[in-house]
Amino acid sequence: MDYQYPISQHWSTEEIVDVIRFFQSIEKAYEKGIERSVLMQAYRRFKEIVPGKADEKNICNEFEEVSGYSAYKVVQKMKLASLEEKIRL
Repeated sequence: MDYQYPISQHWSTEEIVDVIRFFQSIEKAYEKGIERSVLMQAYRRFKEIVPGKADEKNICNEFEEVSGYSAYKVVQKMKLASLEEKIRL
């Protein structure tokens, strides 16, 4: 990993850690696959920190620019997946 995660200076340390955990879950979905329940938990926490759609889109686009991984595609696949399905792109 040769990039930095998009973070806000307004977030607490705990929130930064949780947002990074969400982006690491996105990376895992691309690289190895991730259990839907684990990804869902990370996404729900991410949405508590970044509740607005526009903010979510901006942060996820920043992440995609530096990493090449689309959080949007992973989340869409997660939403369509069955409960026990492993998410992999």
